[in-house]
Amino acid sequence: MSLVIAAPSPEAPPVPALPTPRRTMAWLLALGCVAQVLIRLWFAQARTGPAANPDETGYLLAARWLAGGPGGDLSRNTFYQGGYSLLLAPASWVSDDPNTVYTLVMVINAVVGAAAFPLGVMLLRRLGVSGRAGAALAWAAALLPAATFFGGYALADAILPVVVLGWLLALDRFIRDGGPYAAAGSSLIACYADAVHSRGQVLLCVHVLALLALVVSRRRTDVVGLGTVVAGFLAVSALNGAMRSALYPEGTRDLTAILLARLTTFDGQLWALSGAAGQIWYLIVSTWGLAGVGLVATAVMAVRRSPMAAVLLVSTAGMAYASSAALPDEHRVGNFAYGRYLSCVALVYALIGIAALMRSTNRQRAVLAASGVGVLAVSGLWVTAYAGDRLSTYNYIGFDFPETSFLTGDRSELHLTQASLVAAGLLIAFAGLRWLGPLAVAAGVLALSLAATVFLNGSHPRRVMPVAPISGHGGVAVAHSVNWMDYTKILHPVAWTRISWINPTTERPAPGICTVVVNRPAGTSPEASWPGHPAGWRPLPATWPAASWTAWRDSACA
Repeated sequence: MSLVIAAPSPEAPPVPALPTPRRTMAWLLALGCVAQVLIRLWFAQARTGPAANPDETGYLLAARWLAGGPGGDLSRNTFYQGGYSLLLAPASWVSDDPNTVYTLVMVINAVVGAAAFPLGVMLLRRLGVSGRAGAALAWAAALLPAATFFGGYALADAILPVVVLGWLLALDRFIRDGGPYAAAGSSLIACYADAVHSRGQVLLCVHVLALLALVVSRRRTDVVGLGTVVAGFLAVSALNGAMRSALYPEGTRDLTAILLARLTTFDGQLWALSGAAGQIWYLIVSTWGLAGVGLVATAVMAVRRSPMAAVLLVSTAGMAYASSAALPDEHRVGNFAYGRYLSCVALVYALIGIAALMRSTNRQRAVLAASGVGVLAVSGLWVTAYAGDRLSTYNYIGFDFPETSFLTGDRSELHLTQASLVAAGLLIAFAGLRWLGPLAVAAGVLALSLAATVFLNGSHPRRVMPVAPISGHGGVAVAHSVNWMDYTKILHPVAWTRISWINPTTERPAPGICTVVVNRPAGTSPEASWPGHPAGWRPLPATWPAASWTAWRDSACA
């Protein structure tokens, strides 16, 4: 995106660009992609089933249904859109075994995630950093935890960094060169982002506004781009409508009331803006400070009327603000500082920050680094002032803070000031490493990213195969009294049938039901969990002794 970063100063030392034949570059890209896939698979090898529930189960269940398998009832949960599940559906065609399906999902995540490398090369080339230097920097940046951590889970966040980067590159191509193919391509990617996650709705809105702005400035209608948006939006609406009917028969979790309350009250606005500031803070920290420089460089070019800079900033602000405004107060630290929602743009800003450091003079680098640290400090102080002691008294969930737990060496608590100081120091170090050339910067980014990933996953992840709690045949019914999280955890392993509901105190199992899952209060033995069970029904051996439920099996079922 040459529109984001201005031409380098005549005083700036040139970025080394060794002559690289096209064939050699093609081999570097191919080998780099293979290496990216292998590294991602290595760290995901221990993952054999959903852990981040209900999100993972929501996507996996939708993928199984889209592949023609049994669905399930996710009523009153957050609606998990179908775009990512469409990508996962082929895994259910290959195998019926839940563990195998999940392993294939990790492969899909790794292959799609690896595309961040060649797309990063394209972005750096448009920013003026090309050749082997650009390839090395892009390869290292593609392994930032923000671009890899969620690849170890069946979450839409695993592919969103690639989707967002692809959309920005396609839209930039269309803005600069025009043409129906670029218009259709960028619009299709924007519509797919809309199908993947609610953050994609923000991107689609920004995309439409960009197309309309081009219509006004160029005084001609972009029929292809706008037509593709309309067709894509209708297709996404049809897909999501079908999924709502099949998987959410009693409706989805409605966050509209929360969103409206936040938008129309002073306290609500303060919550939304503070949460957005916390996301900006985490965005900078999670990229070792580089996104701070990227934000500053992008803002400068937006002031200079760069269309793509404006698109990127509006998209970022829209996602941060809207996600924070709609987020209920769950009494968790992640309400105030959270990285997941902006992880999809972390790689983009990190690459822009790297390019800005590469193409600037010593004085400019000092200003950029100081400005990045300033944004980090301001956003961090805002979070601290608004959240106060809630940062220590609210529930801390380690999954919300992968990068900061690495920077502070503590998985049990958020140390905002310490994480800020470490990130600021790393940013200053990267500005100094520019003296040694782009390979030194790439090596620094790579070393930090791999160290963080090892810290989070271990250097030799062990693959642990979970034991299925229920046998793989016959109908399955779950008591209404079973905890919703326990019910959610059963949905993915029970891959052969759609789970039905039952009230075991007043109803007998319907014909074809071979397994009934009932609630087991603490201190109750499995045998006493269903006092009125029909004759011939026996509790299955407890897979997890501490489980709060028991599966009963009809001995008449083969």
